[in-house]
Amino acid sequence: MTVESFQFNSETVALRRGQSLAAALTEAGHRQFRETAKGGTRGIFCGMGVCQDCLLTVDGAPNKRACMTPAAAGMQVQTQVALAPLTDLPAIVTPAARHIAPDVLVIGGGAGGLNAAIAAAVAGAAVIVLDERKVAGGQYFKQSAGDVGPLDAQQAEGQALVVKALTAGVEIIAGVEVWGAFDGPLFLAEHEGGALIAQPKTAIVATGAYERPRMVPGWTLPGVMTTGAAQTLWRSYRTLPGKRVAVCGSGPLNLQVARELAEGGVDVVMVAEGAASPFAQPLAAMALALAGPALAAKGFEMLAALRKRGVPVRYGTGLLSVVAEAGALRATFSGGQSVLVDALCMNDGFEPQNEILRLLGAAMTYDPAFGHLRCTRDAAMATTVHNLFAVGDCAGLGGAPAAEVEGQIAGRAAAAVCQGVTLPDATALHTRLRQHRSFQAKLWAMYQPSPRSLQSTPDATIICRCEEISLGDLRAGIADKPGHAGTLKRATRVGMGRCQGRYCGPVAARLVAEQTGQALDDRSHFAPRVPIKPGSTAVIQAAQAALDGQA
Repeated sequence: MTVESFQFNSETVALRRGQSLAAALTEAGHRQFRETAKGGTRGIFCGMGVCQDCLLTVDGAPNKRACMTPAAAGMQVQTQVALAPLTDLPAIVTPAARHIAPDVLVIGGGAGGLNAAIAAAVAGAAVIVLDERKVAGGQYFKQSAGDVGPLDAQQAEGQALVVKALTAGVEIIAGVEVWGAFDGPLFLAEHEGGALIAQPKTAIVATGAYERPRMVPGWTLPGVMTTGAAQTLWRSYRTLPGKRVAVCGSGPLNLQVARELAEGGVDVVMVAEGAASPFAQPLAAMALALAGPALAAKGFEMLAALRKRGVPVRYGTGLLSVVAEAGALRATFSGGQSVLVDALCMNDGFEPQNEILRLLGAAMTYDPAFGHLRCTRDAAMATTVHNLFAVGDCAGLGGAPAAEVEGQIAGRAAAAVCQGVTLPDATALHTRLRQHRSFQAKLWAMYQPSPRSLQSTPDATIICRCEEISLGDLRAGIADKPGHAGTLKRATRVGMGRCQGRYCGPVAARLVAEQTGQALDDRSHFAPRVPIKPGSTAVIQAAQAALDGQA
């Protein structure tokens, strides 16, 4: 049997069908993908195309995200060199722009987006879903990208949902990067190297959320990744993040992924949970069990499975630092605990992917309990922007079960708007939604979803991964020119990198608020801008030319 491979620097790396470059390289033991301008190195971190850190040069073209680029036989892949001159690049051939104008455009193919698309299609609307990943399903269902069956019941449920959407007549366009959103609504995107122009009657944004990291010394080292990134490696590509792994932060995802990795053969040396044990919170645990007996039982079953496999869960334990040591990572935790691992996974809460909503002017309010913005919506999941709906975690953390119901409500409402008919009765759906939200509220009451204070964090700790701006730089910038995150951005370059402040932006806003005593709101954060994600200038020019031709 012939084994397909590609070249990484001077080494031949084997690949399996469907693997991303990040998965294939991780499986081969490679963790360092790019160099930084200040002499650092980076590897896979978010695993979902948000952080823009796992950049590689592929067949001569730089800035290819390893986590989003499928590995292909014969590829010539090199470490991304910082500040490399952009000369002798391969010629870019841009296909003609594609125009789509469905009744309902759904951006995001996860639990909320797929349910919205199905509901709208069943109601008689023409529906198109744009999804960034190569296989729809989102972060909750995380579908396999290879020729393997579902890993478990959750993955099978996601697979069935994709099939249901296609059967209902929904068109799913995968591998789409939406980079612009304008009044109309008008959306501009890149797909297969060409421009995609979408001008729907209504739009439903279901872009989900990304994970909040624990910013400590060493959190940018290769091998440190989000818990979701490790889960994607395993669930989508059947690639383990390492042989010895520690998981830290706060929230049920850490327990789930620790269990999945342990069952996959990883030596999970520790799960460090910042919150107290559920057994130390009997009233909260009882309230959770009453709100959702089946889901609560599933959580306790996860704890039992970890205990059976000898995985220690340390409650009230936080990550303090990470250092490189002997080709591995030394992670130190509160209480003096220290472990040596191949990979360290962290999830310390979530940030909504609300860039499209904010760009279009949807009203937002700050939720101090979760430390993020929530989109203002009515009972039909409509935002304050005409013909724009939002469902799922992009509107504020609520969980996949709630996102599914929100999608069903929004899909039916969007179809009714297109058809000019009265909105359908959604009483039963709202009853289910209240139940899901009640469970989520009681679940998060047992964890620590709010951002951690950085008061005791050393000044040298990197906050802006892209521009390598330290906490000390931000503190000095605030002392010199306090007032707003935008002012701090101009003074220090924080948030000016490729990820456009996805991780450092909320921190900058909180630091300024603490310094000035001002309440946080939408205007406290960096202003959204086009392009909301880096893209090809050739594609941007092609989109502009196509729009000029329409005028």
